[in-house]
Amino acid sequence: MTDVSTPVMIEAKNLSKFFGEFMAIRDITFSVPQGQIVAFLGPNGAGKTTTMRILTGFLGPSEGSAKIAGFDIASHRLKAAKHLGYLPENGPLYENMTPLELLRFFGEAHGLKNNSLQKRIDTVVDQCALQHVLEKPISKLSRGYRQRVGLAQALLHDPNVLIMDEPTAGLDPNQIREFRTNITNLARAKTVLLSTHILQEVEAVADRVLVIHDGRLVFDGTPEELKRDGSIEQSFYNLTDYGKPSAPAAEGGAAS
Repeated sequence: MTDVSTPVMIEAKNLSKFFGEFMAIRDITFSVPQGQIVAFLGPNGAGKTTTMRILTGFLGPSEGSAKIAGFDIASHRLKAAKHLGYLPENGPLYENMTPLELLRFFGEAHGLKNNSLQKRIDTVVDQCALQHVLEKPISKLSRGYRQRVGLAQALLHDPNVLIMDEPTAGLDPNQIREFRTNITNLARAKTVLLSTHILQEVEAVADRVLVIHDGRLVFDGTPEELKRDGSIEQSFYNLTDYGKPSAPAAEGGAAS
């Protein structure tokens, strides 16, 4: 249960999205309190990215509503955006720029100027360990460094909500470990929602797990609760068995 005294930073209420007759997601409802790391888990095509694009304002819902830090993303998008950092699976990186040029560009877009901009650039460069690649073209950077640059860009305006779509996809084991450490450290001051289909991410970083299958939320609980069948892998298989239809999850556990 969420402590009523803790602010809700991410809220999805009865979110549905239809593309013609295709149902991408249906009746997705959950809320994330301040300071929590939530893993959004599901097979490819389950609806994770669609949900995240609605939460970040890149898509409008067919039904339902989404809020960031109490601001409806549809009617108060600019106010919500001030509280939100977003790292898509393929980060918003202009390959002809250097990381420093990219950070200056996005900083100015967020209204940061002069000393304030430089202080924030210095902070995120340190947080994401970009000192040695600041002047290199992004096109020449490894996948791991590109993810670091994307994370730095998402953190630049110091948001208190961070949403990330498959942040460790394509990284090698050392880069994954490094990225997880960054996320754990950031969560001391941020609310984090990250989507993944990598089951190891759950135990490594998450306080809570949401499992989506066939466009519906089928589990909402802790990593320990997700192990009720003996392992996260077995529970995940049972929840996302394509041989049976999905059913909505009850808070604190799986659908029955």
